[in-house]
Amino acid sequence: MNLSLSKNKDYSVWLKELKNKVRLVQIKAAVKVNSELLQFYWELGADIVEKQATAKWGDGFLSKLSHDLMVEFPDMKGFSKRNLELIRQWYLFYANEKLIAQQAVSQLIQIPWGHNIAIISKCKNMDKALYYVQNTMTYNWSRSVLVHQIESGLYEREGKSITNFKLALPEPQSDLAMQTLKDPYIFDFLTMTKDYNELELEKELINHITQFLLELGAGFAYIGRQFPIKVGERDFFIDLLFYHAGLHCYVIVELKTTDFEPEHAGKLNFYIKAVDSQYRKEGDQSTIGILLCKSKDKLVAEYALSDIHKPIGVSEYQLTHTLPDNLKPSLPSVEEIEAELSGEEKSQ
Repeated sequence: MNLSLSKNKDYSVWLKELKNKVRLVQIKAAVKVNSELLQFYWELGADIVEKQATAKWGDGFLSKLSHDLMVEFPDMKGFSKRNLELIRQWYLFYANEKLIAQQAVSQLIQIPWGHNIAIISKCKNMDKALYYVQNTMTYNWSRSVLVHQIESGLYEREGKSITNFKLALPEPQSDLAMQTLKDPYIFDFLTMTKDYNELELEKELINHITQFLLELGAGFAYIGRQFPIKVGERDFFIDLLFYHAGLHCYVIVELKTTDFEPEHAGKLNFYIKAVDSQYRKEGDQSTIGILLCKSKDKLVAEYALSDIHKPIGVSEYQLTHTLPDNLKPSLPSVEEIEAELSGEEKSQ
């Protein structure tokens, strides 16, 4: 710790002003804890950066500042040396883009401090970081959900599905629908054998409906699996049917365990027509179809959708076929199981 700072007049004056700021924050915190505290953190980050650049108070500056603030405010968390370092890092991450920073601060202070730190630790640029800030505000994500969305690459996947929405839907519905879809969808909460079929995949997705809805995104309400629909004298069954509260429309999800084929789009187009005719009510927008395939040829999918007038999106999905590596050590090998069984037989 740099004890010589205790005798530095400039440091003492600045520390006194800082303590007054903290007391003001404590008073306001009773009304609006998070935003007032984070606004203070932002200003403190700016002060720390400025002092380190101009005051030449030495390497022990943050240790000394941490000690002085914790002595003065023993019941207030956030003044550890580590947190002061994070405050500085947080400020620098956004302040490097000064024109954007002023617009961003009002959003940053609306989400919890832990969320802010998770975002800057996992995002390399401001556009990506602000995307997760805005989505946290919109959907009220917990920190664990936020981290999951970042680690699953939601920013890179959102809006990447191949669709005909620009042709099949009016604006702004087409843009909103496009943002709703992802490519690929990641169903890493499932562990399937390599020879799974579509019915097994449907069943497992519904068995894990909470995680499935999280991956689909906000606004999806589950209606049914193998949803029956009658056209003429024939019965048909839709893999999965949802209603999207934000888009105000039915959403049909068809699962394919094979590569995308053009005829898949034709069948989904038929289902969309049937749902629109039989279930769409006044105020509902056009039903949307999503084809989730094991893989797709981009050009084939674009060709297949180009002359279809119902709104359809084509995305791939990824899932886990084997146990994660971190679980394997906890499971016995075949040899260990055989040895255990052999021991049981001898004892009988």
